[in-house]
This record gives sequence, C-alpha cells and structure tokens, in this order.
Amino acid sequence: MASTEHDANRARALGQELVAVHDWLRTELSRIRADVTAYATGSEPRPMRLRAHCTAFCAALTRHHTGEDTVGFPALADQFPELAPVLAELRTDHQLVADILRRLTELLDSIRPDNADTVRRELDGLAAVLESHFRWEERRLVQAFDGLEMGTRTGEELLGVTFALDRMRSARD
Repeated sequence: MASTEHDANRARALGQELVAVHDWLRTELSRIRADVTAYATGSEPRPMRLRAHCTAFCAALTRHHTGEDTVGFPALADQFPELAPVLAELRTDHQLVADILRRLTELLDSIRPDNADTVRRELDGLAAVLESHFRWEERRLVQAFDGLEMGTRTGEELLGVTFALDRMRSARD
C-alpha cells in the first residue's frame, strides 16, 4: 500500500477509532460499576483490585480527554473552524468529568462496604455524563475526524490512546 493511501485510510479510520475508544471506556466503566456492586454486597472482598481497575480506567479516560483537548480538538478547529462552539462545549464536559474523577478517586481511597453505595452513585453519575458526552461527540465529530488531514500527527496524539486503531490495523493486515 502506498504511503499516501495508507495515510488516507488512517484518517478515514480516525472517526471509528474515536467510537472504539468510547466503546472501550463504556465497557470498562460498566465493569467497575459491577465490581462496586459486588463489593457492596460482600461477594467481592478485594477493594485493592477495584481501586487498581478504577485507577487504570481514570488514567485512560484522562489521557483520552487530554489528547483531544491538546491535539485533536485544535487540529479539528484549524481545519473545521465552524466546530469551535462544539469543541468548547466538549472541553467544558472534560472539566466536569475531571472533577467527577477526582471525587471518585478520593472515595475509592477509603471504600468500605458501608460507603460503597456512595461510590456507586458517583459512578452512575459519571456513566450518565459520559454517555451523553460520548454520544454528542460522536454525532458531531466522527465525520470531521474521518476527514481530518492528520499530517504527521498520530491517532494517539489526536485521541490520547491508540489501542483500538492498532487492533483494527491488525485485523485488516
């Protein structure tokens, strides 16, 4: 495959990479919510594993939003200036999510069966905010990401993570 054809295919896949990243984050959050429920009912006695899973999820979500804020969204704004209001709202959402993640991390540092419901409610709130955010972002940005002239930027730089794109490439090759 010629380099320019590979670059064009890579750009067209970037919107689907965004969706794949969001789907993975949804799945991981669902697993964490199930882990908290299991811990609260006494069927999961290992809060250290729960904390580790949540810490990894929070780090991945933060990396994703940071990549969008610092590289992906500025690239979209340069090529598609009409998206500026959408990108500003998404950045505001990212701050809201960061605040929830801080509270969640504090709660998980002291999780016990008697406060697990509080953690679960915080996770439920995060899930609701993220679902709304992801759906709106996907409706507004998938097509733009697919049309983005990537230049030398990578999917990881633009989206903060690359795992799904790597999987798509392996499946295609």
